[in-house]
Amino acid sequence: VQLQASGGGLVQAGGSLTLSCAAAGRLFRGKATGWFRQAPGKEREFVSIINSSGVRKYYRDSVKGRFTISRDNAKNTVYLQMNSLRPEDTAVYYCAASRVSNAEYQREEYFASWGQGTLVTVSS
Repeated sequence: VQLQASGGGLVQAGGSLTLSCAAAGRLFRGKATGWFRQAPGKEREFVSIINSSGVRKYYRDSVKGRFTISRDNAKNTVYLQMNSLRPEDTAVYYCAASRVSNAEYQREEYFASWGQGTLVTVSS
């Protein structure tokens, strides 16, 4: 599965951005899809994941209530709506397709395909 992430940019604290992850290939529809991020000088970390049907979703604690993950399988696309952005959300955001359909497997080793990353910069 090939993934293309987009939608990053520069935004002021409190603002919003929506990231998109477009996939090539119908196999994408049967896979859970996640978003990860890597801030400068830090390890990559899990942000959110959605299962193949779009019903089950999980978030890291620091983004709960601010970020919303969704998917449109007809368009082979997963979205990450980010509201109330904070400077600490600044990072390169990556989408990734899991090897499985459910969303309970969130460690990086469960993800087989990765997008190229899109930079989100939140100014204070």
